[in-house]
Amino acid sequence: MKELFDRLGLTHDTQSGVYAGKWIENPGGATVESTNPATGGSLGHVTMGSAADYETCVAASQEAYERWRHVPAPKRGELVRLCGEALRQHKQELGALVTIEMGKILPEGLGEVQEMIDIADFSVGLSRQLYGLTMHSERPGHRMYEQWHPMGPIGIISAFNFPVAVWSWNAFVAAACGDTMIWKPSPFTPLCAVAVQNIVAPVMEAEGFGGVFNLCVGDAEPVGETMIADRRLPLISATGSVRMGRRVGEVVGGRLGRSLLELGGNNAITVLDDADLDLTLNGVLFGAVGTAGQRCTSTRRVFLHRAIADEFTERLVNAYGQVRIGDPMHADTLMGPLIHEQAVETFMQAVATVPTQGGEILCGGDRATVSGCEGGSYVQPTIARVPKQLPLMQEETFAPLLYLVTVDDLDEAIALQNDVPQGLSSAVFTNHLRSAERFLSCAGSDCGIANVNIGTSGAEIGGAFGGEKDTGGGREAGSDSWKAYMRRQTCTINYTAELPLAQGIEFGTS
Repeated sequence: MKELFDRLGLTHDTQSGVYAGKWIENPGGATVESTNPATGGSLGHVTMGSAADYETCVAASQEAYERWRHVPAPKRGELVRLCGEALRQHKQELGALVTIEMGKILPEGLGEVQEMIDIADFSVGLSRQLYGLTMHSERPGHRMYEQWHPMGPIGIISAFNFPVAVWSWNAFVAAACGDTMIWKPSPFTPLCAVAVQNIVAPVMEAEGFGGVFNLCVGDAEPVGETMIADRRLPLISATGSVRMGRRVGEVVGGRLGRSLLELGGNNAITVLDDADLDLTLNGVLFGAVGTAGQRCTSTRRVFLHRAIADEFTERLVNAYGQVRIGDPMHADTLMGPLIHEQAVETFMQAVATVPTQGGEILCGGDRATVSGCEGGSYVQPTIARVPKQLPLMQEETFAPLLYLVTVDDLDEAIALQNDVPQGLSSAVFTNHLRSAERFLSCAGSDCGIANVNIGTSGAEIGGAFGGEKDTGGGREAGSDSWKAYMRRQTCTINYTAELPLAQGIEFGTS
């Protein structure tokens, strides 16, 4: 562990969680303990920021913005590329830290860092594609076009389940667009945030732009609430719960700012009678069990066609019995712990509610004990068979709890899938072209992501990520994602000696 921490510039002792162009040695906030969810052991302590430290971050961000926005976009892209190269050099240790501090298995921890590298590459390309449009004017001798300008310092609020990747989705695209930023990470994963800053800050400092990426670890008070109410930040990009998103949207909207919200998911897979059940089994298993059900795209509900419901249920229960639960750093582990004990308690409460609403627990449904990790927050992956969509299923339980519902046809499945407040990810498994197209039609899935013959989980850089309804409506990492981080300006140039008005209006004194 010491070698890992040394390579990432971390210490087990108390360290600063505030970077404002440079590390603030003694922030004024409380001290938060980082805990390994696999063992319950302490990883270290981070001192969070105070209101005064937040102001220092804003000042650094504003000062850097005044210079950064004048740097040509391709040059900004080059610095993002260098950040991506630095992440490549530290992929193994940063991926391991994600696993140790968050609890996802090591292949997923490494995959999360690969997402950062991929979005860096993507942003480099975008830095040469910040295109505007030209329009034909109705007035002779006039030219119209639109152009895009950097927006300014922005705020990024990220969640514990993707402690590094979600920051990069925003930060690298925004940096290529000419923005600077302040990052408020989850207090549950502060070491990951500090480590990322230790990787990218030297790259930017070497070019004289240390204030582009700023960090302020902190609670809702004083950091979070101050950030979302700050008129100096024209955009707040927030990833987290629906409850948190409602608060962000309310406050940011109240000051007429912009918000980019990536909130909860209640994702469903529909399995039709002509589906490849081997393929489906793998898709459902990873979607429901991967990251211990702590992805916003995790599979929560499966709608099974009556003709294959019994067979698939039997196969899925058998597969769940083979899921290896344990230390996420071990190569043979398929499911690690939940983030903390409160998450375990929430899971147990949801499991206890299932039979009271008419459901039946088919497997799992309890805490799990892992030898050598007795202090960890482990649960059993759980399947519940329910006769219909229960009231409990309207809410997202951020844990490996999967509901199975039998349906008669695709239309019934679509209706049930859409009958929840959230609208993030969805999938159908079928070999029938008409069924696939029906699912993808405007009368099909109402989610921001709709897949055929792959699961609900696993976003790919390049496709717009986000959802509808209570999921917040935000989109990140897609082909036009850069527009969220810039302001559009329409320009009209008159190159004549006349001044005709639009719509044929005549106005004059003679």
